[in-house]
Amino acid sequence: MARAGRGGTKFPAANRLARGRKKKKRDKKKKKKERKKQSGIMREPGPRHPPLPQHPSSRPPARPAPPLLPGTPRAGTRRHTPPAALTRPRASKPRAGGHREAGAWRARPRQPPSKQPRLNTSAPAAPSRTARRARGRQEPASCRHRRGPAHPRTAVEEQSQGRPMPAHLLQEEEFSSASSTTTVGTLISRVARNGDAVMEKDLLNHEDLAEDRGDVIDDIFDETYREKEGPKPPLRYVWRNIILMSLLHLGAILGLVLIPSAKIQTLAWAILCFLVSALGITAGSHRLWSHRSYKATLPLRIFLTIANSIAFQNDIYEWVRDHRVHHKFSETDADPHNATRGFFFSHIGWLLVRKHPDVIEKGQKLDLSDVKADKVVMFQRRYYKPSVVLLCFTLPTVVPWYFWDESIIISFFIPTILRYTIGLNATWLVNSAAHMFGNRPYDQNINPRENPLVSLGALGEGFHNYHHTFPYDYSTSEFGWRFNLTTAFIDLMCLLGLASDRKKVSKEVILARKMRTGDGSHKSG
Repeated sequence: MARAGRGGTKFPAANRLARGRKKKKRDKKKKKKERKKQSGIMREPGPRHPPLPQHPSSRPPARPAPPLLPGTPRAGTRRHTPPAALTRPRASKPRAGGHREAGAWRARPRQPPSKQPRLNTSAPAAPSRTARRARGRQEPASCRHRRGPAHPRTAVEEQSQGRPMPAHLLQEEEFSSASSTTTVGTLISRVARNGDAVMEKDLLNHEDLAEDRGDVIDDIFDETYREKEGPKPPLRYVWRNIILMSLLHLGAILGLVLIPSAKIQTLAWAILCFLVSALGITAGSHRLWSHRSYKATLPLRIFLTIANSIAFQNDIYEWVRDHRVHHKFSETDADPHNATRGFFFSHIGWLLVRKHPDVIEKGQKLDLSDVKADKVVMFQRRYYKPSVVLLCFTLPTVVPWYFWDESIIISFFIPTILRYTIGLNATWLVNSAAHMFGNRPYDQNINPRENPLVSLGALGEGFHNYHHTFPYDYSTSEFGWRFNLTTAFIDLMCLLGLASDRKKVSKEVILARKMRTGDGSHKSG
């Protein structure tokens, strides 16, 4: 009987074949490890093996890498992660038949050097779509330090870098963040055509401007509006208003007669009440809430609300609604005080008759969400009548009578009735005289005019051609404090930190508008 061999079988030839197969497998494993070390897939405890050299013809052209974001791999490096199979435990020894267990990792056959894929070590790994967007928005740290959301690139910077100038806003910050001034307007450029300088104007992007002013675009004139054809609706008189306005003006005449008999303190008190009530209209209802031309803190908004109740010219919400309709549909049937219907109608007559149906229709379609969001405004609207009785009539009468023993009749007819009547007519003159008398240096195609006399009485609201051309300017004028006490008040509030973000039109835009649509009266000074 034959003796068993070393392999545990009684066939020596089979034992030799099994030993030969094991030797071949060991050799293959050694070769695999050498190839992995050369390609850099397997990591060793020592320094990483340098990448394989790359032929110059296969490299893509080098390009500058964008600034790195936190967590972004550095350009030119490539992380080699071993296949998942390499991390598995080593397969057990093969069976006698030479078959490998299921799940064991099989190496690809080695290709000749000419067919091996080359590793691209020069090109950076492609970042994700989110990283690319973020890189495009990044700026160097030095630029981010001095340029924030309120400091976009100016036209000079854009033009010096060969970029087209934007067509919406120019913003320049002055003073501190609490008293900032934003220069708003369109851009102008001179282009030589046939040897002549031609002024070109990029149209203002009102949607971008509205975003900066809190989505207020209803004070921009709507050129798509057309008046309805057919006969006009008949006038319907409001007799209650007719009687009350007649009695009010008769009482104002009596107050004029009593002026020589009044004490100097009473006259000073009447002037103070007039100024405060006028600021409630000009700086409050008009420039702050109607046009959002600047921002006010809570204490300033409360003060302007009290001043508005002293003025008694409708609550802030209703005042803003009528004024935005006036700007959006100026001199049409949808204008509450349409100046084309005559001086008397635009001055006081519009309060003595029922509103035109178009005024009511267009007023209901306005977006007044910004006004509704102001809790101070809505509180005043809820308690408007009691506030008027207390602040417009009771307080101005009681103060002179109680503090310096003024006659109750003089205290009622001068600081209350006469002051209230003068305040009403000063505001009405902006709707009537400032739409009929004066020059139009900014836009001769619209009805509003520049009227310095109205500016004196209305604390700066008489520069009406400018205001209807640039309704978002907080000063309603290009001349600053000249005949404009309201602008001085707003600047003072900014200095005290109670107001901020004043909108101002740039000088270049004003000059370009004068040259393009003005009547030429600015040349005469």
